[in-house]
Amino acid sequence: MFYIEFFIYYLLAINIVTFIVYGIDKLKARKGSWRIPEATLLMFAVLGGSIGAWIGMMMWRHKTKHLKFMIGVPAILLIQIGLLVYVYMNY
Repeated sequence: MFYIEFFIYYLLAINIVTFIVYGIDKLKARKGSWRIPEATLLMFAVLGGSIGAWIGMMMWRHKTKHLKFMIGVPAILLIQIGLLVYVYMNY
């Protein structure tokens, strides 16, 4: 039971952080300053922040013209949902 609670808190935290990171990168893009690498933004999604990444993309209108993000982030989310269903069904 502790693992499930920890996992829920982890997902909540990583998604909040990912959302904020996407917003920071959008702000940096507007100012023309140093940017967060795309690989880092995608890694946050892979680490469990795919919902935060998707919401950040939509809310900040950030990376919405990049096919890598428009296909990649939803694909990562679907894979993560599939893994959660698989683990849940086999637990």
